[in-house]
Amino acid sequence: MPVVVLLSLALQVGCAVHVVRSGRPLYWIWLILIGSYLAVAVYVLVAVLPDLRHDPRGRQAASKAMQVIDPQRRRRELQRRLELSDTVDNRRRLAQECLDLGDYANAQELFRSLLVGMYATEPDFMLGLAQAQAGSGAYTEARQTLEALIAANPSYRSSEGHLLYARCLEELGETDAALEEYRVLADSYPGEEGRFRYGRLLGRHQRLAEARDVFEAQLRRAKLMPGYYRRKEQAWLKAAKLELTRLGES
Repeated sequence: MPVVVLLSLALQVGCAVHVVRSGRPLYWIWLILIGSYLAVAVYVLVAVLPDLRHDPRGRQAASKAMQVIDPQRRRRELQRRLELSDTVDNRRRLAQECLDLGDYANAQELFRSLLVGMYATEPDFMLGLAQAQAGSGAYTEARQTLEALIAANPSYRSSEGHLLYARCLEELGETDAALEEYRVLADSYPGEEGRFRYGRLLGRHQRLAEARDVFEAQLRRAKLMPGYYRRKEQAWLKAAKLELTRLGES
C-alpha cells in the first residue's frame, strides 16, 4: 500500500478518535473519511488547534515542540519585551533564559546589570551570576560571588547554590572542603545529583569503600521513592549504577 494512502489513513483515524473523545458531532467522521487530506486539514484548523490552545497540556506540548524546533524563539521574545520595557523583571527573565540556553557571557552581563542600587545584593541575582560564571568555567569568580552572596544574605538558603559552591570547591582542587559540602548535600539536596557527586569524588580519590556505600545507599533509597521521582532522576541514578559497576571492577 502506498505511503501516501497509509499516511492519509493514519491522519483520518487520529482525527476520528479526536471527534469521539471531544464529543463533537459524529458527522465529522464521515466528512474526514470522505475528504481525506482536505477534510483532515479543515478539521485540524477548526477543532484540534483551538482545543490545544485551551488545554494546558496541549499548550505545554506545543511549547516544548516549539522549543525543540526553534530554541531561540523565547529568547527573541524576551529580548523584544526588554527593548519595549526595560524593567527589572524583563531583564531577569532574559538573563535566566540566556543562562538556560548556555549563553553564559550574556547571562553574566545581564545579571551584573541587575546587581545595582537596591538590588546590589539581591541573592537570586547573585546566584544567577555565579551559575553563569561557573558555566563559563570561571569557578574562582563563581565561588567569590557565592561567598559574597552569603555574607550579604546570611539567612538565604538555596540547595542549588549549595551544590554549586561544592562544585566550585571540587573544580578548584579543594577536595576535603568539597567532600564535606557534598556529604551534607547527600542528605539535604532534593534530588540525586548531590549524592552522586559525593560518591564520585570519593571514588576519584581512592576512597573506594566509602564511594560504594554512597552509591549503594543511593540506589536502595531510590527504590523506595515514587515512580515519578525515579523517572525525574533517571540520569543520575543511571550514572550511579555505572560508577558502582566501575568501582566493582577496580
